[in-house]
Amino acid sequence: MIRQRLGKDLLFFDGGMGTLLQEKGLAPGELPETWNLTHSEEIYKIHRQYIEAGSDIILTNTFGANALKFHDDSCSLEEIIKAAVSHVKKAEREALLQTGDERKIYTALDVGPTGKLLKPMGDLEFETAYEAFKEVVILGEQAGADLIHIETMSDTYELKAAVLAAKENTSLPVFATVIFDERKKLLTGADVSSVVALLEGLGVDALGINCAMGPKEMLPVLEELIKYSSVPIIVKPNAGLPKQRDGKTYYDVTEDEFAAYMEQIVRMGACVIGGCCGTTPEHIRAMRKRCENAELVPVTEKEFTVVSSYGQSVILGEGSKIIGERINPTGKKRFKQALKEHDLDYILREGITQQDQGAHILDVNVGLPDIDEPALMEEVVQELQSVVNIPLQIDTVDEKAMEKALRIYNGKAMVNSVSGKKESMEKVFPLVKKYGGVVIGLTLDEDGIPADADGRVRIAEKIIKTAEKFGIKKKDIVIDALAMTISSEPEGAKVTLETLRRLRDEIGVNTVLGVSNISFGLPCRPIVNAAFYTMAMLNGLSAGIINPSSEDMMKSWYAYHALMNLDNNCEQYIQKYANSVVSTNIMKTSELSETKLKGENDRSRKSSSKMTLQEAIEKGLRDDAGKITTDMIATEAPLDIINEELIPALNHVGDGFEKGTVFLPQLLMSAEAAKSAFSVLKEKMEKSGEIREKKGRVILATVKGDIHDIGKNIVKVLLENYSFDVIDLGKDVSPEKIVETACEKQVPLVGLSALMTTTVVSMEETIKMLREKKPDCKVMVGGAVLNQEYADMIGADFYGKDAMQSVHYAEKIFKDALQKSADKKE
Repeated sequence: MIRQRLGKDLLFFDGGMGTLLQEKGLAPGELPETWNLTHSEEIYKIHRQYIEAGSDIILTNTFGANALKFHDDSCSLEEIIKAAVSHVKKAEREALLQTGDERKIYTALDVGPTGKLLKPMGDLEFETAYEAFKEVVILGEQAGADLIHIETMSDTYELKAAVLAAKENTSLPVFATVIFDERKKLLTGADVSSVVALLEGLGVDALGINCAMGPKEMLPVLEELIKYSSVPIIVKPNAGLPKQRDGKTYYDVTEDEFAAYMEQIVRMGACVIGGCCGTTPEHIRAMRKRCENAELVPVTEKEFTVVSSYGQSVILGEGSKIIGERINPTGKKRFKQALKEHDLDYILREGITQQDQGAHILDVNVGLPDIDEPALMEEVVQELQSVVNIPLQIDTVDEKAMEKALRIYNGKAMVNSVSGKKESMEKVFPLVKKYGGVVIGLTLDEDGIPADADGRVRIAEKIIKTAEKFGIKKKDIVIDALAMTISSEPEGAKVTLETLRRLRDEIGVNTVLGVSNISFGLPCRPIVNAAFYTMAMLNGLSAGIINPSSEDMMKSWYAYHALMNLDNNCEQYIQKYANSVVSTNIMKTSELSETKLKGENDRSRKSSSKMTLQEAIEKGLRDDAGKITTDMIATEAPLDIINEELIPALNHVGDGFEKGTVFLPQLLMSAEAAKSAFSVLKEKMEKSGEIREKKGRVILATVKGDIHDIGKNIVKVLLENYSFDVIDLGKDVSPEKIVETACEKQVPLVGLSALMTTTVVSMEETIKMLREKKPDCKVMVGGAVLNQEYADMIGADFYGKDAMQSVHYAEKIFKDALQKSADKKE
C-alpha cells in the first residue's frame, strides 16, 4: 500500500498529458477523455513512456470525467473510467515485464474540478458537486485504481465535496493538490494554512500544489506548506511559462532546469513530486535521475491549533482570540424574534458587525424550542459564510444540527461542544473526526462540574485521552475551564484561573471561556467582566467568548496584548485608540454602568438595523440592499442612487479585490447585492419611462473544447453590474459562432476564457478568425493557463489577470469609442 511508503520513500508522479495529446493529434474542442476509447493505444503509450521515465504514480486520463463536465453521447462515464484505468494497468504490466523492474506502479484516479462555482458564489449546490465526485470515485475504485488524486482545485468548497466523496465512498488513499497564485491564495481567497487545516481535518493522505506556476514560483508556497502541514507534501509544477515557437506551444523550463528545482523542492521537504502542464517524460526522467538519491526531510507533526473559513485561518495560542457571542438567543429577545420570524438578515448583520468590531471567530447558536434547529443551523451557516470571512464556531447540543453544519461549512470549524460525559463524547467525536474541526471540551461529566481545579484538569485529561481513541489529536481540542458566577460561588473565579493556568502549563492545551458568565447577578457587570477577562488572558486563556461591541472588554483585550508585547510596537492599540478622548466626567458608579450598558445595547441595535445602501452592497447583503433601495426611491431619483451609492460601492469592493484585501466570495456577494438593488431601480425606471443607458455590448465565451466557465461567469456578473450589455455564449463555443455573433450584433469587444492547455489553440483560432472577419473588434482573454506573454503571442489585445481588470479594460474601450465618436461630430 502506498500509505506505508508516504514520507519514507520519495515517490514520483508522471507529467503533463494535454500537451502530449495535442502533439499526437488531439483536435481543438475534442474531449481528451474520449481518447481512452478512440485512441487507446496512444494513451497506453503515454503512460508507458512515463513509467519508463521513472514515474511511480500514473494518473488516469480522467481529469474532466464527471457528470457535470463530461458530455458525450457516444460513451458513458463508466466506459471512460474503466478504459482509463485499464490503460495504466496495461502500461505497468508490459513496461515492467520488458525491463524486469520490480518497483510498484500505482494507478491514480485523476479527479479534476467540475468547472463550476458552488453556491453562494455560483449556482452549483454542494451536494450536487458531491454526487458528481461520488460517481467518479466509486467507478474508479471498481475499475482498479490504487488511489484517488484530486487536483487543480481552486475553491475549498469544491475541494471539500470531492474529498468527502472519496473518503465516504471508497477505501482508497486520497491525495489532494490545489492551485495557488503568486499571492499564495486560491481563486476563492484561501491561504495556505486554511487549505492545510481543511485537508488535514478531512483526513487526506497527502496534500500539496500543482499547476499555474513553474517550480521556482512554487518555492514560497512550499515553505508555508512545510510550516503548517503534518502530512506528506506533493509538488507538481508546470514546466515554467507557456510560449510559442513556429506556431507551436512550448514551456520555458528545460528538463535539466526542472530537475534541479525539483531537487531543491525535495530538500525543502516535499516527498511526492511530479510535473503538470508542459512537462514530458524527459522532464520526469531528468527529475528522477537528479532526485532519487536525495535525502527526505522527515514529516513532522505541527502543533498548530487552526480553525479556518473559506479564506482565513485563526491559530489559537498566538495571543488570545475573540469569539463573538451575539449569534445566540440566550437572553436576547430581539434575536429570539428573528429566529422565530426567520429574519436571516438580522442574523447576518450581527455577524458582520461582530467581525467589524474585532471578532476572530463567530459563535453560531440558533437553538430554540419549536424550531427545526438542524435545518435552520444549516441555512444560517450557509448564509453567514457568504458574508463574513472569519471562521465559525458551531454551537449546538443537537447531533443532527451539528452534522448538517459541519458538512455544509466551508472550512475547519470550531465545535461547541463536547463534555466529559461518555454519551457526549461518543456522539460528538465521530463527527469531528469525519468532517475535521477543533472541538471545545467542557470540564464537566456525569458527576457535574468539579468545585476545584484538580477535578476540572482530570476531566480535561479524560477528554483528550478519549479523543485520541477516535483519532482526534490534542491540538484539535480546546478546553473550557468554565467560568462560574462569583455571586453564588465566591471562589469560582480563583478556581477557573487556576484551571486555566494548569491546563496551559501542565497539559499544554488551548483554552476557552464564556467570560461574562462570571458576573451574572451582579451590578456593573462590564467592570467585573473586563477585570476577569484580563486575569484570564494572563493565566493562559487562548480564546474568550465575549461581546466585541463591549468597550470595556475590547479595551481589556487591546491593553493586554500591548502590555504583554503581543501587539508589535503597540500598532493595534494605537490604531484603535489614537483618536480617542479620555472622559474626565465624574459619574456615580451606578450611572456609569447604566450609561455604558445602554450605549452597548444601542450600538448593537444600530448595527443591526441602520445601514446605508453602499454598506449593504459592500457587505454583500442582498435582501437589505433591495429593501434599502425600495425605501430610497420614494425620495431619490434612481440615477442618483446608481451614481452616488451603487457604483461607488462596487468600485470600493473592486479596489479591495485588486489590492488583495477583498476576495472573490466577497466580490461576488457584493455584485449580487448590487443586482438586488438594480432590479428595484429598473422596475421604477421602467414605470417612469426613465432609461439607463448601457455602456456597450460585450461577448463572453469559453472557447471550443473547454467547459470550465467559472472565470467567464465572474466577469459576466461584474460587467453587468457596471451597465454593460453582456452576450453570454456559454462554454465550448466554436470560433464560427463567436465571430458570427460579433458581426451580426456589431459587438466591439469579445472576452474569451480557457482553463486547459489543450483549448488555448481554440482561443488562438478564434482570435485569428475575428481579425479576418471583424478586425475592429477588440479581444480580451483570461484563464489559468494564460499569462501576458502568451496572450500577446496568440494575438489578444488584453490579458485580464482577474475579473476587475477585465471590467477596467471594457470601460476603457467604450470610453475611447465615445471619445472618437465625439471627435468625429466636432
